[in-house]
Amino acid sequence: MRETIVTPEPDARDESGALVIEVENLTVGFGERNVMEGLALDVRRGEILGVVGASGTGKSVLLRTIIGLVGKRQGSVRVFGHDMDKVNPKRRRLIERRWGVLFQHGALFSSLTVKQNIQFPMREYLDLSPRLLDEMAMLKLQLVGLKPEAAERFPSELSGGMIKRVALARALALDPEIVFLDEPTSGLDPIGAGDFDELIATLRSTLGLTVFMVTHDLDSLAGICDRIAALGDGRVLAEGTLERLKSESHPWLQAYFNGPRARASHVHQRKT
Repeated sequence: MRETIVTPEPDARDESGALVIEVENLTVGFGERNVMEGLALDVRRGEILGVVGASGTGKSVLLRTIIGLVGKRQGSVRVFGHDMDKVNPKRRRLIERRWGVLFQHGALFSSLTVKQNIQFPMREYLDLSPRLLDEMAMLKLQLVGLKPEAAERFPSELSGGMIKRVALARALALDPEIVFLDEPTSGLDPIGAGDFDELIATLRSTLGLTVFMVTHDLDSLAGICDRIAALGDGRVLAEGTLERLKSESHPWLQAYFNGPRARASHVHQRKT
């Protein structure tokens, strides 16, 4: 298990605590089945929110619904105070520039180099010269801890950890205020996952990011998340600090946060 990473509280000058995402009465389904029904969740400026739940509870579906990739049957999603169902296309495009997304497994374009992958959002939203595009891509590579020589490699030439970092660099391409992370440490060894957690925590602190992170990783939850929202039964079962969720009586929450793997993690943290 990895060592807990201590991070500073969100910067108060950045309206810490203000709501940047508001999800109300959300119902999403496929076919005859609703994955979530009447779900409500708020995300506060400057926090790292960890979203957990058993397989099939809709964690990734919730993320994709918020960013508009999955349609909903009922409810509302407000981002930066704007109802995303009511904004016009121009306004929506401006809002989308203010968030970045790291999809599960990275989702890099296999036919593009690392540099070209990072530049992809820039080319879509910005009118920059080739020289400036190259300079910005190299800055993003440096920001996520990758060396300049990685720029001309293709995704097939990268390790799992490097793919995650390139995907994060692409998510940061437009200097977003919110970053959505879908299972960012999945497939990484404990050391690599710990390094990635530390990177996320550092970026939150230095860039003032708000982070919405879907994860199964107990160490990430304990190490860098300010707050945790646990999904189940089509809704948010509980939300709050790790200590609060450990005290909840719901069977899944008890098994997840107080089961053998959780206890092993807590023993390790006390020793480190």
